[in-house]
Amino acid sequence: MPYPFAVIFMIALLSLASPVSAKSWDLFPRPPELTQDIRFWTRVYTEIDNDQGFIHDNRYLNVVYETTPVPANLDWKTAKKRIQDRRQHYQGILLRLAKGKRQNLTTEERRVLKLWPQNVSNQTLHAAAARIRFQRGQANRFRQGLIRAGAYKPFIFNTLNSLDLPRELAVLPHVESSFNPAAHSHAGAAGLWQFTRPTGRRFLRIDQVVDERLDPFKATVAAARLLQHNYKVTGSWPLAITAYNHGAAGMRRAKEQVGTSDIVAIRQRYKSPTFGFASRNFYVAFLAALDVDSQARRYFGPLQPHKPEKSEVIALPDFVPVKALQRALRLDQTTLKQSNPALGSPVWEGHKYVPRGYELRVPCVPSCRRVKTIAALAPWERFERQVPDRFHKVQGGQTLSHIAQRYRIKLRQLVELNGLSNRHHIRVGQVLQLPLPADGLPTGHYTVQRGDTLSGIARRFGITEQALLKINGITNKHRIYAGQNLRLASSSSEARRNQVSSRGKEHRTRAKTTSVVLREETTPTKAGTLQKAAMVTPGGGSCEPLLPPECDPALSADPSNYTVTKDGTIEVQATETLGHYAHWLELSTQQLRNINGLPVGRSVIMGQRLKLDFSHITTKTFEARRRTYHRGLQETFFERYRIIGTEEHVVQQGESLWVLAQQKYQVPLWLLRQYNPDLDFSAVVAGTRVVIPRLARREEKSLPMASVEIKGKLLSASRREG
Repeated sequence: MPYPFAVIFMIALLSLASPVSAKSWDLFPRPPELTQDIRFWTRVYTEIDNDQGFIHDNRYLNVVYETTPVPANLDWKTAKKRIQDRRQHYQGILLRLAKGKRQNLTTEERRVLKLWPQNVSNQTLHAAAARIRFQRGQANRFRQGLIRAGAYKPFIFNTLNSLDLPRELAVLPHVESSFNPAAHSHAGAAGLWQFTRPTGRRFLRIDQVVDERLDPFKATVAAARLLQHNYKVTGSWPLAITAYNHGAAGMRRAKEQVGTSDIVAIRQRYKSPTFGFASRNFYVAFLAALDVDSQARRYFGPLQPHKPEKSEVIALPDFVPVKALQRALRLDQTTLKQSNPALGSPVWEGHKYVPRGYELRVPCVPSCRRVKTIAALAPWERFERQVPDRFHKVQGGQTLSHIAQRYRIKLRQLVELNGLSNRHHIRVGQVLQLPLPADGLPTGHYTVQRGDTLSGIARRFGITEQALLKINGITNKHRIYAGQNLRLASSSSEARRNQVSSRGKEHRTRAKTTSVVLREETTPTKAGTLQKAAMVTPGGGSCEPLLPPECDPALSADPSNYTVTKDGTIEVQATETLGHYAHWLELSTQQLRNINGLPVGRSVIMGQRLKLDFSHITTKTFEARRRTYHRGLQETFFERYRIIGTEEHVVQQGESLWVLAQQKYQVPLWLLRQYNPDLDFSAVVAGTRVVIPRLARREEKSLPMASVEIKGKLLSASRREG
């Protein structure tokens, strides 16, 4: 049915008034039904700072009851009570109006009634009483984001262009972090693009030594790849952007449930416990950010965005103590830390080395070309292996604070290192990872333990076996004994001379022949200011994302459907067997065979639908167990591998996807399915195009960003030298 003339006329007026191009309109549609909601988020971004907020209806966003002051530095309990008092005030008014009161109205009742259509029903008003919400303003944060964005947008545009993605996606950090690369949320998301740990680990290194979510450049490449994946899975940019918050699987379920990919229909009709206010509004918030970003002068007046700062990036050929780098580069720790926010506190506190292959970013002050100083590091300042971790097994009666005090480490560091959500919840027998204290670096002496070998000790402390033999006067490397006291290579000036003797030639050669990547790149100016703003916005409020994610973060990039349909059936996913289903359902496999008419010996096939029996457990319990299994499977895999890109394979006659996945590309079938969710794996014919994720082992040296090839292009922030 064609649009009424009035609607067409409205669209024409909006197209004239909006700075968004016609191409952008095609990629990011703005149906008339979204106009009021886009306007609401524009007001959030431009009219009020985060010391105030709107009390509004969470369904009809044009209904704003009041702007109420709630200072960002107000303590949580006081702020919550103030908001609750204002909500109850309007709930009372709406409930009185819902009883049909239209006469003898107070001034406040009359004002509230005028916010609704003239013929509003009592039923509508009664429902509205349960939908009152508070939205904190963002104008000051958006203004700061516009200033910070200048340091990162050139690189973001280059990245999007390299992957053939729309440049409009560059405004998404306004919604996520206000372009704050050090932002953290209470939900565990971090960085410019607000990656959670499980999603981020698909593309980035995230551990106690390096958290690349905090590197705005690596995180940008990861976000672009995730958005590209979302688009391939969902088929439209409104759904791909919503999937950034709700997850690709959630948006596929939304399409199936509503029967369309229309964003308006999905926002209005899709019902899911996890599709809440944030997910429902993520796309319109993005559109509002796009408008405000393109008309920044109109809303905020003249601004002076940060300029990209020239820096060089050097891939380290060895594990190196950070103090050695500071000395060689003649930089203080503050300056080096500002340029390398991805390095974790164990590195800066001396518990861990800067890892081999890490791309160290060095500001070009007064000039670049410091690669020679890195190559000239002393042999005893280079190590073949990382400092090993220690572990503690929790005993009865112990608390986390007690354990931290025992090992003289910070409680916060122990919590972060082990990914603990609550420092009060540890259990007897739990194994906790401990950082190695500064005096645990390879200096001094080591007492041989039963089962030790000389080569193992050398590897553990990152020194050569030959140096260890010479220092301790050992002629037979197989003749060591438990209790023997060994001197380590860096324990004295003599040890250093011995290590120079054993490794000097090797390292002198390496200094000449090692391919050290050097390039000029962009980093933000005033980095110290950005770091201090990591957790606090002006006024003292926490730097929470505007619309926090509403999906299972561990499976947010997984488009597979792990739910049970109303008729009690499921779709078989990769790696699942009848044994899995029987275990999760607390049944026998034979019972499942009988229900589905499966003879003994026949396996289930990925994509097949099965009828299940929920006589022993609920569907909710089954879904939880199923997701836990796949979460563990994927987390274990991404501890060892990360995704560095994709390629396309055209299926040839006689090829099977199993052979392609397991033998040619060495990709697990479940991951191949995630990148090809609409492909029928049981009926693939010659000529079918299959997207293959490219993987890299995490143990291997990371590819420098400047040499990551995407569709034949080299991705770099600026020119490459060296």
